[in-house]
Amino acid sequence: MLLVVLELAGLVVFAASGALAAVRARLDVFGVVVLGLTTALGGGVIRDVLLGVHPPTSLRDWPYLLVPVAAALAVFGFHPQVAKLRRAVLLADAIGLGLFTVSGTATALKTGVPAYTACLIGMTAGIGGGAMRDLLLREIPLVLRREIYALASLAGAVVVVVGARVAWPAVPVTVAAAAIVVTIRLVSLWRQWHAPVARGLDR
Repeated sequence: MLLVVLELAGLVVFAASGALAAVRARLDVFGVVVLGLTTALGGGVIRDVLLGVHPPTSLRDWPYLLVPVAAALAVFGFHPQVAKLRRAVLLADAIGLGLFTVSGTATALKTGVPAYTACLIGMTAGIGGGAMRDLLLREIPLVLRREIYALASLAGAVVVVVGARVAWPAVPVTVAAAAIVVTIRLVSLWRQWHAPVARGLDR
């Protein structure tokens, strides 16, 4: 039940993030819904494909489709108000990253995969939807640019795996791991931390 709640909450914030990006790109209502769905469900679909879950969870349970569609339509209807909440949108994206990372890692662990595989799948679940969103908008995915994004997700995934291995209570570990992802992401934005890039390149 905890995983379901986490995933549905993550769907809302990621769908809103994708829908807002679509509105800014001047897509029509169908495009806004498609981009919202892609951003919300992309990471989970990739996770399920890697774990051999067919069909993916989002295509078997109707709430996984209805929730992001409703969030995308809400953003389409109230985008001027949403666009003003830039900091809130960044916070929502960070929360979505944390929620999907921990739920993806926990789901992977339930299938019995090795620890390093669970970490990689959890990270992929967290960053996958955003990467697909950027590709559809013909942008370099955020995860491949200088911002601290994938590393924050990987840190949370490692916490979930370590907690499972030492048999710590699931709920505190899950909350702590998600909080670590959100904190790293937000602090890196605040302090303008960036991953290094190759030197000597022309600007």
